[in-house]
Amino acid sequence: MTQHASPPRDSTGKVPSAGAPPAWRGHLARADVRTLSLLGVLAVLVLIGGITKPDEFLDTRNLQLVLTQASVIGVVTVGMTFVIISGGIDLSVGAIVALASVWATTVATQEYGFVGILFTAVIVGVGCGLVNGMLIAYGAMVPFIATLAMLASARGLALQITDGKTQIVTIPSVLDLGERDAYVLGIPPLVMVFAVVTIIGWLVLNRTTFGRRTVAVGGNAEAARLAGIDVRRQRLYLYLLSGLCCGIAAFLLIILAGSGQNTNGNLYELDAIAAAIIGGTLLSGGRGTITGSVLGVLIFTTITNIFALNNLQSDVQQIAKGAIIVAAVLVQRRTASTT
Repeated sequence: MTQHASPPRDSTGKVPSAGAPPAWRGHLARADVRTLSLLGVLAVLVLIGGITKPDEFLDTRNLQLVLTQASVIGVVTVGMTFVIISGGIDLSVGAIVALASVWATTVATQEYGFVGILFTAVIVGVGCGLVNGMLIAYGAMVPFIATLAMLASARGLALQITDGKTQIVTIPSVLDLGERDAYVLGIPPLVMVFAVVTIIGWLVLNRTTFGRRTVAVGGNAEAARLAGIDVRRQRLYLYLLSGLCCGIAAFLLIILAGSGQNTNGNLYELDAIAAAIIGGTLLSGGRGTITGSVLGVLIFTTITNIFALNNLQSDVQQIAKGAIIVAAVLVQRRTASTT
């Protein structure tokens, strides 16, 4: 008896009709639309800033400041994007940045100079990420609970280390990176670090097996396990990555502020999650882009800058951010229901 080969099916299990474009083209088209939409929003914000405060907003120094401020939270957001794509969440990123920044600026650490501060910031971030990853991946704890516990613990330890005092950095090689003399072609060193982290993050997510496994775990963890992916180990690596980004961000914040404080990184977790969401990353996991998240960071930073230049209160800024987050989630749900 002759057996006939079954017709090829797409990712939804349906048989594509003759002449229908591949499914990946539809996903790519939607990603392009999201990116163009975010660029449009950013362009509108720049236009608003240019109209309301043309002399201040369009000044080169102010634009450099916007990019510099975006760099710190931007690095955190890159790590957060990976975690959310995998179906997880990390509420401890702001507290980890605070802990890493104060641990790296103690008198004992500063005795080792530039390398000592950088190494300490990174290793503290990775260490906290390791604890989160072990609790979630191998301790079977819910990410929300595990990272909430880390948030409280890291904030408490940061306060204990500083005793509520600001730790001033005295290493010239660190402080000099925040000066205009260190700019390369008008670009601050912090922005260049952010650009490098963004490019590496994009390549890892879109061009490596690690990125494909991250998306697979977020889309369907059980299916990923059956396909041979070690889901627990992948989740551990993702929280290590988030911790690494927090350590790098802490070092950038040290350069920017010239000090370490237990209040550093306040609400970074909300800003990073919000930037990822409006950038198109699904809270349920399985989809997201580094490009969209970076544009989300730039949008929020630009909004904050415009509000500050126009002397609007911080509570108005928070209300605006909240409205943007709600709108982004509603758009996500509408998009999901029509695809």
